[in-house]
Amino acid sequence: MKSIILFLATCIMLFSLKSKAQQLSFRAEYIGNSGYYYLPPGDKPREKIGNAKGSAMVYQGSFSMPLSIKLNEKNRPTAWGIGFGGAYVSLKNRNFAQQMVSEIMNLQLGVYHLRPLNDNWSIRASAGVGIFAPTTDFSKITFKNVLASGGLVFIRHLNPNLDIGGGAAINSTLGYPMLFPAVYVKWKLQGKYDINVEVIEGLELSAGYQINDKLKLAYALEMNGQAALMKKEGKDVIFSHQYIVTGFRPELKLGKKGLSMTAMAGLNLYRPASYSDRTLKGVFSSENDYHFSVSPYGSIGIKMKF
Repeated sequence: MKSIILFLATCIMLFSLKSKAQQLSFRAEYIGNSGYYYLPPGDKPREKIGNAKGSAMVYQGSFSMPLSIKLNEKNRPTAWGIGFGGAYVSLKNRNFAQQMVSEIMNLQLGVYHLRPLNDNWSIRASAGVGIFAPTTDFSKITFKNVLASGGLVFIRHLNPNLDIGGGAAINSTLGYPMLFPAVYVKWKLQGKYDINVEVIEGLELSAGYQINDKLKLAYALEMNGQAALMKKEGKDVIFSHQYIVTGFRPELKLGKKGLSMTAMAGLNLYRPASYSDRTLKGVFSSENDYHFSVSPYGSIGIKMKF
């Protein structure tokens, strides 16, 4: 799980900036109160950490804009673009013996390039920089809170509904460049009923039904996360916060200008939140699996394509 947290929190959002038309989005998420647990390595049962518990509010926004785009005869783009993204997390932690992070700010800026290689293959490249901090006070942010990232992935267009790909992503999470595998999967069946599977910006699985021209209802599973780079007891550490949620997700189109509103109501299934040393051993350690248990989840958001 540590490798998933690291990958999501430090490079995947910059690596997968969308290559569509201009898009602006904002979402507010509420993760309900639940107990805090430790899962030891091996087959041992999980252990509750005293009376510790917590909830969270997450606010996320993004904007993407192609600078140039040209479609070939297969309707596949050669594009250059930029993207901005940001997230603010307010963590309401209670009854912890040791101090926990109470807020996280992530800000990201990146550029991307997408190009078809032939009828069956495309290539996607990106580079970016981001701030991953446990505060919103810019006077306290140093270069220790800044990460650079980049990536290259080759995408195979198996059929009109399915794209898969792989490549490499690089980031400076550990204070020096590290190479990680990158995975790209996009499968979509459209119609009155539709299925969507994406491993691009985190993980998204959904099955939906188009009720009418304005309203769509889906059942979805999503994974997301944020991270903060900081000092703890004189050591460079990473505080990672991740959550896997599932529930019903309606989407309502507002007017004819590409504006829509989305919401989701369901459960947070698993929410790891813990410190790890900013080293390769610390990040991939199996002895640091601290997490909040199942809790209610709700979100509301707005999207505009133009």
